[in-house]
Amino acid sequence: MAEKILVVDDDVDTLRLVGLMLQRQGYQVSAASNGSQGLAKAFEERPDLILLDVMMPDMDGFEVTRRLRKNPATSSIPILMFTAKNQLDDKVTGFEVGADDYLTKPTHPTELQSHVKALLARSSAAAKKPEDIKTALTEKHGYVIGALSVRGGLGVSTVAMNLAAALYTRTQEGVILAELTPGQGMIGMDLGLPSQRGLSDILRGTVVEVTREKVESSLAAHGSGIKILAASDNPRDVDLSSRVENYEALVARLASLARFIILDLGSGLSSTVQKTLALCNERIVVMEGLQNSIHHTRLLLEELSSLKIDMQTVTVLLNNRQRTEAQIPWAQVQEKLGHSITTTLTPMPELLLQAQRLHTPAVVAQPANMNSQQFLKMADAILEREKAK
Repeated sequence: MAEKILVVDDDVDTLRLVGLMLQRQGYQVSAASNGSQGLAKAFEERPDLILLDVMMPDMDGFEVTRRLRKNPATSSIPILMFTAKNQLDDKVTGFEVGADDYLTKPTHPTELQSHVKALLARSSAAAKKPEDIKTALTEKHGYVIGALSVRGGLGVSTVAMNLAAALYTRTQEGVILAELTPGQGMIGMDLGLPSQRGLSDILRGTVVEVTREKVESSLAAHGSGIKILAASDNPRDVDLSSRVENYEALVARLASLARFIILDLGSGLSSTVQKTLALCNERIVVMEGLQNSIHHTRLLLEELSSLKIDMQTVTVLLNNRQRTEAQIPWAQVQEKLGHSITTTLTPMPELLLQAQRLHTPAVVAQPANMNSQQFLKMADAILEREKAK
C-alpha cells in the first residue's frame, strides 16, 4: 500500500506542485491549507510523513510541530519542514520543536524525493499501523458509571473514589476514576498525586486531539490499583467544563481502556453533564437526609427522567455526612423522594481523615469499616448488573 504524505501549506501553488511531484513518485497525498486543518488531518489520518510550511497565517509550522510532538498519537510521525526563508534561525527553531528535516523553497523534485525517501526509511510508523488497526478492532467497551449531586459538598468525589477502589478490590481488573470537574480538583490532593494537567490539556485542545493514546498517557497509577484522571485545582480551568464535544470523546476513549470507568461529574445538570450522563451505563445520585437536599434531589431525578434516561439505571445514595438530629431517617427520605435508596452511609469523619493522611480511599484504609462494606456491596451489585448487560 502506498505511503501517505500530508502536505500542509497555505500557498495553493505549492500544494499543487508538491502534491503532483509526490504522486508521480507513487505516494498517496493529502493536503491541508492551514495549520489547524493540518493538525486535524494529522490526528485523523495518521500519515507516514508530514511536509509542513513554516510561514502560515493562523498557526505557524513551529506551533503545529509542537502540538504534533506533544500528542502520543502523532509524536513519532516524521516532519519535513520547508519555507521560503533560507535562515539559520528558522532551521534551528524547527529542529528544536521536533522537525526531522528541513528544505527551503523552491525545492528541486530530486532533492525533495531524496529527503522524503530518507525520512520514510528511518521511520517505523508504517510498520506499526497494522498493529494499531488490529488494536482498534479488538477494543473493549467498559462499563461507565457517572456520579453527581444537586450541589457541591455532598460527597460525590468520596463516593466515586471509594466505589472505584471497591470495584478494583472485587475484580482486580482495570478500573479508571475520572474527575471531570476542571478547576475544582480534589481527588489528586486526597490521593497524594502530583499536580495534574491531563484533563485540562485534553479539554483545551481540539476534539480530534482527544486520542486514545493521549488519554491513556494522562492517567496516573495509584497504589490502590486504580488509574486516575484527576482534575486540576486552577480556578480558571472551570471554563473548560463547557467543552461538550471533548467530554464525549474523552468518555469514549476512557471506555476503551478499562473494564470499569467511574466518572465524578460534580454537581448540577449542565449541558456537558447531560451529554455525559447519556453515555453512562449507570448513574449514581448522591444526597443527604436534609429537607432542602431531598427537595432538590427530587427535582434532579425529575429532570433525569425528562432527559429520557432509564430511571432503573439511576441509584440514589444517602450520604449522612454529619451527626445531627436534623437528619431525616432513611425510610422518610425515600418516601419524600419518591425513588428507592439502595445505599446509606453513616457519618465517617475519622475514617476519611485517616484515609486522607494515608493518601488512599477509605475502602483500602479500613476495609472492615461499616461504610467500606457498603461500598463493597455496591460493587457487588454493579458486577451483577454488568454481567446481566
